[in-house]
This record gives sequence, structure tokens and C-alpha cells, in this order.
Amino acid sequence: MTWGDPAATTEVGDWLTRGLFDKRIVQLVGSLDDRAAGEIVAQLMTLDALGDDPVEFRITSPGGTVAAALAVIDVVGLVGVPVHAFATGRVHGPAVGVLAVCDRRAVADHTSLRLVEPEVEFRGSATQLGGQAAAHREEWGAFCTCVARAVHRSVGEVASDAAAGRFLTAEEAVDYGIADEVARRTADIHRLPGRPIGFRPDGAT
Repeated sequence: MTWGDPAATTEVGDWLTRGLFDKRIVQLVGSLDDRAAGEIVAQLMTLDALGDDPVEFRITSPGGTVAAALAVIDVVGLVGVPVHAFATGRVHGPAVGVLAVCDRRAVADHTSLRLVEPEVEFRGSATQLGGQAAAHREEWGAFCTCVARAVHRSVGEVASDAAAGRFLTAEEAVDYGIADEVARRTADIHRLPGRPIGFRPDGAT
């Protein structure tokens, strides 16, 4: 088996996932689609059953679907252990809502966040299109409500900012209420209870 072999790549990915899981770390890297949401939900529920320590949730996602985000949001609210999120890279669209509802939320210094409604495509007859559009509006309303509750803003403000596709820097995400702090090399983010997340401060052992 060679390194470029897809089977080898899958095996390495599975090994990394198992290693992180053993450390109570869950990752979202890539699009937040139904498959990714299913894996995250299963891992969160399993870790909840296996122990009481916090779960570290690492998030890097350029987009996804509202339905997938709502599935993860629901489970984050249901599990009996704290979920500590750490966002890096791009966190756009529905993944912003997942970050917002976690118990503790840190973002890396150069993280790009974007509150935006994802584009959706409907297919079928006129009746089917109407039903799909109505279902999407209901899901989007529920999503905006979850985010608004987490950031202590009105649903209308969140929906308006998402309609404008608002970009936020790490500092702006803290001001908005999506994150609690910006994680920098010199930042003392290890004061949080439970498992530390992010970067270790300079000089720390």
C-alpha cells in the first residue's frame, strides 16, 4: 500500500480521528453537510456517555447546510458535558451557529468568520418547490433564533446581518457574542475549566 493510495489515506485519516477521539477532541474540517453532522453528533453523544470531562470541538468550515448545523446545535445543547469550541481558518455560514452555541468559544487570531445564509437549490414541481422553500424558511428561522439566543441579540438583527453576508474578524466575533476570546500565543486561555484548548502561552510548561 503506497502513501498516495486512497485506501492508505483513509486509513491514516481514521487513525488520526481515533487518536483525537481518545483525547475527547471532535473536529469539523470542511463543509458541514449531513455526513459531517452525523459523524459529529455520534462522537459527541458517545463522548458524553464515556465520561464527564469537557469535549474540545475544533471547527474549520467554509460552509454547509442549515439542516446539518441544526442537528449539531441540538446535540450540543443536549449533551451533559461542556463543549469547548476552538475555531481556526474560515468559519462561514452555518458553522458560525455551531460555534456560537458551544459552552466556551475561542477563535484563533486570524480566523475569518462570516454570518451568511447558504445558497440553496430546489428542484421539482411548483408544489414541491413551494414546500421545499417553506421548509428552508422554517429551518433558517430556527437557526437565526438559536444564534440570536447564543449571542444575546435579536433574531431580526442576526437575520439582517446574515442577509448582508457580514464578515467578522476574530475580535469582532468576540464583540458580536459569537466567541468569548481570541486565542493568541501570548493569551492565557488555559484559565478555562476542563481540558485546555488552543495555543499554550509562551513560557508555560
